Amino acid sequence: MELGKQLDASGRARRGQLICLLLLVLPARVPAQDSSAVTGQISSVKELYDAGQWEAVVEATPETPEEPAELELYRGLALARLERWADAQRAFEAGLARSPRDTRFFDELAGLAYREKELWRTERLLRRALRINPNDDYANDLLATSYFLEGNLEAALKYWNRVGKPRLSDLLFSPQPRVKPIILDRAFEFSRGAAWQRNQFLTTRALLGNLHIFSGMRFDLEAQPDDTFHLVFDSVQKGPWGSSKWEGLLSLLRGLPYQTVYPEIFNLNRSGLNWLSSLRWDREKRRVFSEVAAPLGDDPKWRYRIYFDARNENWNLTNTFLPSLPSPTGLNFEKATGGIELQSIVSGRWSWSAGLAYSYRTFRNLQGLPLQAGTFFTSGSSFSYQARVARSLVRFPERRFTLDSSATGEIGTFLSGPLGRYGRLEGDLQSTWLPQARGDDYEIQGRLRGGRTFGEVPFDEFFVLGFDRDTDLWMRGHPGLAGGEKGNAPLGRGYVLANWEVSKIVHSGPFVVLKVGPFVDTGQVYDSSGYFGSRKWLWDTGVQVKVRILGSFEFVVGYGKDLRSGNNSIFTTVTP
Repeated sequence: MELGKQLDASGRARRGQLICLLLLVLPARVPAQDSSAVTGQISSVKELYDAGQWEAVVEATPETPEEPAELELYRGLALARLERWADAQRAFEAGLARSPRDTRFFDELAGLAYREKELWRTERLLRRALRINPNDDYANDLLATSYFLEGNLEAALKYWNRVGKPRLSDLLFSPQPRVKPIILDRAFEFSRGAAWQRNQFLTTRALLGNLHIFSGMRFDLEAQPDDTFHLVFDSVQKGPWGSSKWEGLLSLLRGLPYQTVYPEIFNLNRSGLNWLSSLRWDREKRRVFSEVAAPLGDDPKWRYRIYFDARNENWNLTNTFLPSLPSPTGLNFEKATGGIELQSIVSGRWSWSAGLAYSYRTFRNLQGLPLQAGTFFTSGSSFSYQARVARSLVRFPERRFTLDSSATGEIGTFLSGPLGRYGRLEGDLQSTWLPQARGDDYEIQGRLRGGRTFGEVPFDEFFVLGFDRDTDLWMRGHPGLAGGEKGNAPLGRGYVLANWEVSKIVHSGPFVVLKVGPFVDTGQVYDSSGYFGSRKWLWDTGVQVKVRILGSFEFVVGYGKDLRSGNNSIFTTVTP
């Protein structure tokens, strides 16, 4: 019996230890009556809130660390109704801490930030909510509204489209554009009573821009009582001689420092037909250029262009011809080109063009050039077919970032031996980032390009890397001219080039906008013949000033430094 009692005591002791161990390991369970009590409390608070008894809701939901997230939500909503904004924000933040994937707390906090006009905070909270639930109608609508107030229409449309907004009821103009109604009607992509899609906005903007008759465009939406919008197109249009007589005169004479004038006529007979030309009488590099372009069949999706380009230039290759020769090396070059091109705007994100061209070239006064390089200076005629495709690869309107691409190809044949068939290919990637939520006070641009030719081509088909107003392959520390003659910058039949620049507005007035910023250029040009190309990879840096006059054309002046040689240069140009 004694032994039996000892065993019984030992068994009870082990069972007690096992129960204690299970209590430590297993999670505590809320008694059924406690869970029911919480559910009942939430139901009571909801009834008080629905009845508009805000003070009673606050009293029924004391601010404690154990408060369920649902009660924190109603507490915050009631405090917001009482306009106790700071207390409401604390309640929503507490509820979010307890339920971090409940998008209602992000929405309510964003609403408070929107009330305080803290749009950046509103957008950050709503983007977090949409990462959890992309179909949150409230978050999409409020986020679109916030972007719209910042003037970022593309970002606004991206999120409004998710909730079937904005529905357009009418199209208004301020002022009425001076162009044929049929052209204008075909340029605007939208349907009355239907939601205006983001891709329709991009296409409309591309079509209107392709007319080249507006120096400024802005799209606005005016809310109507029936929950629709009027689309308002606000524009500054170029007259036959520009947006004004003064602008037309300044545009004509903008190239006087370079012995150049730019006669131009826009929107002739309100048809979108533009005539652009330039005349340069510099004795070292004379040039006459003229083109006519207009919508084909009054449809802005199609545009034809007919052009003529003639030049007579003196080239000094002493610093670029390889291997360097002790005597001066140069030539006189004449060329005339005529062509026709057809362009199509497929959508706001991509377009293409194709054309035919005929050219005739003559090389004279060859000086110091070896006979072995004579193929590059063959006179004669050529025919070519050119094509270009442009595509917008990335559009991140929330961050105001775009990445665009294009590819250009050309195939042709020379009618004079020893030259024959040839090809030319170029690729281009260009990024633009406006880091601020609105405006263009800061702008960061980057560009990467490359190209090469195939087959034997004459000297005028070479790529030139340097600063020259007749090319956009800029190495701003390598002047393209020496003594007014071309040929000072490296050139060849293939190249790689990267450009990067930052600009900051330091003055913004009604007539003049002044931007300042640094730049970096790097690249290399090469040629398998051994006569041309750059000996090493090139690096340039410096600073430039851009002066935008009357919103029409831009004057650029800058300082560039060749980091390889240490040479410094000052460059200037004028752009449309």
